[in-house]
Amino acid sequence: PLSPQELRSGRFWRGVLVEVAATLIFVGVVLGASAAPGPLAPALAGGLAAGGLVCSLGGPQANPALTLALLCTRKLSALRGAAGVLAQCAGATLASAAAHAALPDDTGLVTRVSTVGTAGTALAWETFATFQLALAAFAAAEHAAPQAGLALGSAVAAGALAAGPFSGGSMNPARSLGPAIVTGVWDDHWVSWGHPRAPQSPQVGVG
Repeated sequence: PLSPQELRSGRFWRGVLVEVAATLIFVGVVLGASAAPGPLAPALAGGLAAGGLVCSLGGPQANPALTLALLCTRKLSALRGAAGVLAQCAGATLASAAAHAALPDDTGLVTRVSTVGTAGTALAWETFATFQLALAAFAAAEHAAPQAGLALGSAVAAGALAAGPFSGGSMNPARSLGPAIVTGVWDDHWVSWGHPRAPQSPQVGVG
């Protein structure tokens, strides 16, 4: 559990700032790449950004799905988990506001359920993509940073390409929440938060 002394420590707040910065960078890169036509650019951008963040910042979650998994398996205290999720959502919202101001329209910013299937289909693919990302994060936690970055980056890119045609391939509730707040478009937003969390949790993870 987190003690009041630790709450006042610089380490705790550095961790919060790392989550804000990592999520801001990750979401900003993905949203910028989403201006390009097709799913390939955002998938590759997300994978490269995730790998780089793992190597440079030591494996921030930058993803409420992974932070909540840590919380549910008691790897994080309730306060640390709540602070992490709030930091990630704040970073994603800042990145979304910048992208919304810089891009000519909102195309590609908001993750949507496509016309290819139903909301149920989108949820199934989003669950599958997040599950394989969590598996990669579990394995990456046991290896050195370069291997962890490669594993996480590949999982982010693969999941985005697989689920993208159905759900947008977010795998990251903060990535979906930020644009929804900025644009006011909440269509089927629950899909991004509705998939089950992993039963165990990694120590690294961006996605």
